[in-house]
This record gives sequence, structure tokens and C-alpha cells, in this order.
Amino acid sequence: MKVTLVSRSGREVVRGGIELSDSATVKDLQEAIHAKTKKYYPSRQRLTLPTKAGVSGKPVALSPKSKVSDYCEKGNSDNLTVVFKDLGPQVLYSTLFFFEYLGPLVIYPLFYYLPLYKYFGYDDTNRTIHPVQTYAMYYWCLHYSKRILETFFIHRFSHATSPLSNVFRNCLYYWTFGAYIAYYVNHPLYTPVSETQWKIGFAFGLLCQVSNLHCHIILRNLRSPSGNGGYQIPKGFLFNIVTCANYTTEIYQWLGFNIATQTVAGYVFLVVATAIMTNWAMGKHRRLRKLFDGKDGRPKYPRRWVILPPFF
Repeated sequence: MKVTLVSRSGREVVRGGIELSDSATVKDLQEAIHAKTKKYYPSRQRLTLPTKAGVSGKPVALSPKSKVSDYCEKGNSDNLTVVFKDLGPQVLYSTLFFFEYLGPLVIYPLFYYLPLYKYFGYDDTNRTIHPVQTYAMYYWCLHYSKRILETFFIHRFSHATSPLSNVFRNCLYYWTFGAYIAYYVNHPLYTPVSETQWKIGFAFGLLCQVSNLHCHIILRNLRSPSGNGGYQIPKGFLFNIVTCANYTTEIYQWLGFNIATQTVAGYVFLVVATAIMTNWAMGKHRRLRKLFDGKDGRPKYPRRWVILPPFF
């Protein structure tokens, strides 16, 4: 069969098209495109069917596991037109996460150990380091070390790669907030809260960190080692109460950190992170409810909070 590859503007991407066997999969087509163009490796490609005039909605995306012939119209199994989109340079998700978490892990201890505040006009030669500042540094490093280890040993990604531009965007977010919070928590003029308060804050936060790890293990077991498995209803532990228990525990562990340290910078980060994760959670909640609607033999998604009981 012959596949004609066009851009969204209608320009032919591969002159003369690509010849495939009748049993070829979309993955085989992606490999053939890469062999022809040399530039567009499979993870950089997005292949969809052309949209028909007067038909609204998103175009049908081609699944790498499906046969190319499955997308042909009846009576015309020898020819198929596919719309090609270049997704741009890609990086592995593990690479993306590693660099975005590495920044805060390195930046925060610099403010704790090094005399950086003299560059901001403060005499920190005789700076008093309070116990809460020391434990905050340990807590912070534990959190981001955990995130890096989870990236390589726990998480299973449904999509292997992410656009390279996300590396710069995510690093800007994490690295900037890391420096912002570290600056104020380790400041020479920092005034600590009571010992009882910071102990309660860190204890609560550590409990949430352990709970967050358990949530990630539950999510890991929903997917095969290759990342396949599609959408499934997560069950067990806090997932019986909220759709995105992993986000819930992530938010609450930062609440514990802020109870212990009490800085405006920390609470700004908490608000921004909560807004971002709530948006993600609402999207996932809608997808799961739509997918598991109880029709055609599908299970019905149970009644749950979205992310933060009793707020959402």
C-alpha cells in the first residue's frame, strides 16, 4: 500500500509517498519516515488522519501499535493520506525530570552552606543557623532526591519523550522557586517559629512524603514496564477518596514545610503549585469520568473528590 504524507498546509512531506506492506503498523510507517527524512525520528512525529470538511472535533491520531490499513477507507485499502506534524526536538521524560529536580537540589544547600548573603548586602560572617533551618535543608534535599530516584526507578511514562522546550520552561520554574525559597529560609535575619510548630510541620510533611511515594507505587503498578496500560481506575489507599492522591500528598507535604518554616516565598510556591496540580487533576478527573461512564460494559467511575477534600 502507498501512504501519502502531507503537512497541515497540504504540502507533500515525502515526495512520492511511502510504500508499505499490507501488514505494516503505524510504527513501521514512522520508522520509514525517519529513514526517508533522516530528521524526523518517531517520537518527533505526530500522525493524524485528514479532517473532513464540515466535521468538527480533534483529528484522529494514528496509534503506533495499529496497522496502517486499519485507517484506510473501505474500498480504498491501497492508498492512505496522513497528515504529518513535526513536534520538534524531543527529550526523554526521565531527562526532563532529572534536570528540573537537580536544580533545586543543588541550589538550596548553596544558600545554607556558603556565605552568599554578603553579595546581597548582609554581613553573614557571624550568621546564626537555627535548628529549623538545618532540618529544612535536610527536608528539602530529601524531597528532591526522592523525586529523582522515583524518576528512574518508580515512574512509568505513557509517553517516552517531551519537547525539548519543556526542559527550559520547567527548569526555570523549579530553579527559580528553589533559589527564592532558599534565600528567605536561610536568610541571616530569619526568625524561626516555635520548636513545637516546626517539629509538627516537618513530621506532617514527612508523613505526606512517605504517602506520596506509596501513591506513586500504586500508579506504577497500573502500567506495564513499557508504560502501556492506558487509563485505569486507581484503587487503594487515598485513591479511594480522591482521584489524584499523588497531587494531594504533594501539596500537603509542602504545606508541612511551610508550617515549619513560615516564609512568604514558601507560601507563594505552595499556591502556584496547588493551582497547577489542581488544573492537572481536574483534567484527569474529567477524562476518567468520561472514559468510565458505565456504558457498553465499562465500569462506572466511583464518586470521589478531585484532589483536595473537602475543597474540590
